[in-house]
Amino acid sequence: MSMRTRALCQLTAAGLLLGATIGAQAANLGFLNDTPISYMKQRDVDSIKQAVFAALDEKQDGESVNWVNEGTRNSVKIDATIRIASTSKEGERTCRNLGVVLNAKGQSMHLRPQFCKQGNGNWQLQKKR
Repeated sequence: MSMRTRALCQLTAAGLLLGATIGAQAANLGFLNDTPISYMKQRDVDSIKQAVFAALDEKQDGESVNWVNEGTRNSVKIDATIRIASTSKEGERTCRNLGVVLNAKGQSMHLRPQFCKQGNGNWQLQKKR
């Protein structure tokens, strides 16, 4: 095999390998295209935020609130169950753990956010470490 033919074969093999790698990465992340959150528009986000804050303020541990994106002008129906999982207090600081199940187009997504507030302040989403 000539030097030129060998270089061409190596270049072709490298190109195929690169193409397969990019395709595999895209295929591995393709499932994210059909998650409920991918169908949410800003009005849906604003609406569910209101439902979350209402649950944080009004519900006891173990209680749930159901949310539906009616009235947000989104053609995709999205619903959620927001459940207060637990509450902890340390001095003036209150933290609450939630379980949120989002549903859209036959897919479900489970989220476990934590919100905390100081005294009568506003609830703040906590970053997971």
